[in-house]
Amino acid sequence: MKKGQIVEGIVSRVDFPNKGIVEAEEGNVVVKNALPGQKVRCSVNKVRKGKTEGRLLEVVEASPLETGSPCPHFGICGGCTYLSLPYEEQLKIKEAQVKKLLDSVLYKQGEYQFEGIKASPVCFGYRNKMEFSFGDEIKDGPLSLGMHKRGSFYDVVSVTDCQIVDEDYRKILRCVREYFAKLQEQGIDVNFYHRLRHIGYLRHLLVRKAAKTGEILIALITTTQVPEKLEEAQILEGLKQELLTLALDGTIVGILHTKNDAVADVVQSDETNILYGQDFFYEELLGLKFKISQFSFFQTNSRGAEVLYQTAREYISQYIQSAEEKDGQEPDKVVFDLYSGTGTIAQLMAPVSKKVIGVEIVEEAVEAAKKNAELNGLHNCDFIAGDVLKVIDTIEEKPDIIILDPPRDGIHPKALDKIIRYGVDHILYISCKPTSLARDLEVFLERGYEVEKVCPVDQFPWTANIETICILTRRDK
Repeated sequence: MKKGQIVEGIVSRVDFPNKGIVEAEEGNVVVKNALPGQKVRCSVNKVRKGKTEGRLLEVVEASPLETGSPCPHFGICGGCTYLSLPYEEQLKIKEAQVKKLLDSVLYKQGEYQFEGIKASPVCFGYRNKMEFSFGDEIKDGPLSLGMHKRGSFYDVVSVTDCQIVDEDYRKILRCVREYFAKLQEQGIDVNFYHRLRHIGYLRHLLVRKAAKTGEILIALITTTQVPEKLEEAQILEGLKQELLTLALDGTIVGILHTKNDAVADVVQSDETNILYGQDFFYEELLGLKFKISQFSFFQTNSRGAEVLYQTAREYISQYIQSAEEKDGQEPDKVVFDLYSGTGTIAQLMAPVSKKVIGVEIVEEAVEAAKKNAELNGLHNCDFIAGDVLKVIDTIEEKPDIIILDPPRDGIHPKALDKIIRYGVDHILYISCKPTSLARDLEVFLERGYEVEKVCPVDQFPWTANIETICILTRRDK
């Protein structure tokens, strides 16, 4: 095949995360965002080392598995991948993707226990955090507020009927977009931030809502490039009043104005001011209470997180006996929770551990973890701010068990080497990207560990993402 060639074929499978394998007469082509069973037409855009990649041009025939999408934005918005499939079919796809990736590595050790995928308790309206972008859907078009269009860095789709959030999110999204659109119609220049020219005012809308408590935190993110003659304080006050008049199932506990002048298209704070209420909210998880701020890391599917963490706790509990099981003896295990975020896992392990030490590079998350541990009456947790690679050299205690929950790209090779050199008998690894997990597991295998059990957990229904839990044991144990 040649670059630019148009080919047609059937999608035989989808590899992680969204790579459809199209079987055509001319050979196989890898095409993103295609679904199993679809007949598609694609344009070849890369041929290298026997591998051909293409760009999806058209779905000629729908897959026999497809039943239609409940969202009018599906296929336009870049958020969801599997929304036109029944949920059970999506689970089968993700389970097969994880199994294929891990088998490509774990065949070296022989058999391991692969448990079936665990579904999210809720499929729709499950997100507890959304970051919406301001922009326009077409160049010089009307103001949009929503998600990036699939395959586009600039165009933004106003996802007013998004199905992975509940109705409160949709009402807040419509309220904010309509408020600024009306200002524009009145001749008030509230322009959005142009990602190419790096000029403009409106950047993002962040909405977080606790699934258990119903508390809502809203943040408007702008630059400091306040348009000329714009009475910013008056405009922000007007927005606050509009939001507070909404009839919502949940309760708004805080409205924030965050200023961000970073060139990169990221949601972060140079300065944050409280327009209403407070700058945090509370969520509950497996009997624990968590105080969450604007940028605190917290699993985006609260009910799914309970499945994830309960599974993790079950995997590790066989190696940590409670005081009751040990005839009243005090717990004697030191647990390292590396990449600990706001300390959720650390706090779940604290009651059956002598001590839990969490390490996290985001300082705000560490402060939140300390406050959450205090909130839950846990006094055997220490949380350290810093890079795992550097911090573990400074910790005097030696771990009996290590829990890993790294970012999507996995563990830095040098940090991985230091972790393995502790020589602990058991390591629990929670991964949000199975390709990174497979890469790291290969190192663990080479260094004397083997995988006992693996369980995928669907934290992100309809998207291409999946969490995976595995427990590793040192072979010479």
